Amino acid sequence: MTDLSLIRNFCIIAHIDHGKSTLADRILEKTGAVAPGDMRAQYLDQMDLERERGITIKATAVRIVYRARNGLAYHCNLIDTPGHVDFSYEVSRSLAACEGALLVVDATQGVQAQTLANTYMALEHDLELIPVINKVDLAAARPDDACRELEDVIGIDASGAILCSAKTGLGVEEILEAVVARVRPPRTPADGILRALIFDSTFDPYRGVVLFCVVRSGVIAAGDQIVLMAGNARYEVAEVGVFAPEMRPSAALGPGEVGYLIAGIKDIRAVRVGDTVTHAQRRAPEPLKGYREVKPVVFAGVYPVDADAYDNLRDAVEKLKLNDASFLCEPESSQALGFGFRCGFLGLLHMEIVQERLEREFGASLITTFPNVVYRVRTTDGAEERVDNPARMPDAAAIELVEEPIVEVTVLTPAQYLGNVIPLCQGKRGTQKSLAFPHQNHAMLVYTMPLAEILIDFHDRLKAVSQGYASFNYEPCGYAPADIVKLDILINGEPVDALSVLVHSDNAASRGRQMVERLKENIPRHQFKIPLQAAIGGKIIARETINAFRKDVIAKCYGGDITRERKLLEKQAKGKKKMRT
Repeated sequence: MTDLSLIRNFCIIAHIDHGKSTLADRILEKTGAVAPGDMRAQYLDQMDLERERGITIKATAVRIVYRARNGLAYHCNLIDTPGHVDFSYEVSRSLAACEGALLVVDATQGVQAQTLANTYMALEHDLELIPVINKVDLAAARPDDACRELEDVIGIDASGAILCSAKTGLGVEEILEAVVARVRPPRTPADGILRALIFDSTFDPYRGVVLFCVVRSGVIAAGDQIVLMAGNARYEVAEVGVFAPEMRPSAALGPGEVGYLIAGIKDIRAVRVGDTVTHAQRRAPEPLKGYREVKPVVFAGVYPVDADAYDNLRDAVEKLKLNDASFLCEPESSQALGFGFRCGFLGLLHMEIVQERLEREFGASLITTFPNVVYRVRTTDGAEERVDNPARMPDAAAIELVEEPIVEVTVLTPAQYLGNVIPLCQGKRGTQKSLAFPHQNHAMLVYTMPLAEILIDFHDRLKAVSQGYASFNYEPCGYAPADIVKLDILINGEPVDALSVLVHSDNAASRGRQMVERLKENIPRHQFKIPLQAAIGGKIIARETINAFRKDVIAKCYGGDITRERKLLEKQAKGKKKMRT
């Protein structure tokens, strides 16, 4: 075990693409945690999906040993975190396991929306913040402006900010010296009772569930009898170890250390992120404070392409839930698609990543329905329901009030694009709360707007109108009454429940036209006409028709009596009518 005074637990937080993973690579090189021949870009991004997209999806922990200028060897546990708003739950769990954070800011872009959100999250956890100005080697770098933005926009002292280049390694040693000097050692109760917080987990097909945990007090070793306090399940520890950066067995894990434990847990449902591990013989009187309950904001149906693959999809979903605590699901069925799951996500990117992971890691072939937010519906008999699926929407005559989720959106943009950003926000039914200029030539807009309006294309359109410079972050701020209607799609006169969506009445006609036009492009032609209709109740608001293939049955007629041609056409029409029925 390591002397508690020589342990430092810290993470790296930043806006997306500000250089977190690259800085983590340089720290690994500087401390010799990875052999030069084994080093690769984005080393802590374990999934192929992360390296392909160039983003961090899962927070990853690694133990490094740094010999400081004072001659002491410090054991540092570094956690690299995601930067996208959809993965903020990963960031919050990482912060709970640390005592300090490197706040990385791109010297060419300055403070962005997610920089602001992550900083406030770190301050809520009482972490020591070390500002780091990255990419100072670029010609467009503005390190002085970035420091001023830290003070003006966020309100933190930037006098101790460290200038660095994660690409060249400039300033990495100064960063590590700041970590050992400014980040406090972990605090631990003196009673010696084992308390370990589970911050993540994964499933090994041969060894069962692998728990990732931070030990708050006590010591855990192989052979110990442990209890997971949430479910009171008892197990025997088979192995403990640290991330160096791959899993490496060790004799024991002591106070303040971050590592893993394997206890032959085969039941995936027995493990919950945020649970407390303690000894069976000497139990902790109460569990550690866990994580805030995650609340998905986007729901969609996920179904197997082949109905016989439902059992495989169920197993895949259960294993993915173990590794992604923000992913929720429950079984559901559809008349059109059969048995599947209603899944909750933290955003559209999160939904896309989950779908790709299910397909890549578990070989699932999926059909995903249109995403919806969660509405609150009050019926005429006084009952209240939470509706995340159009199929569960009560009949319009039975609805007294529908409320939709509202979010507070913070947009940071160069002032020159303000004239483009404001109409975009207003077009999304936004209400402006404030407009400020915290720094020269930079504007900060705060709007309240429906969550459903920012999920579909707000990010892409914001980047388009600002030439890629604007960024945004959002936080839930309650519900508000709205005129929400159920939009049904009819194919050949029959409603298809999997295609139904809940939309605001002002957007229903345009959304209906978009959907039937897209269906017309994707549904192949048949020997008969197929009408595609969008309807609200019994009212048709949009229609497209897939024209039938038509065989030229009169090609063999060379002149002569017109009645011969008419008989052939009538015979063809009767045949197509028979096919439709």
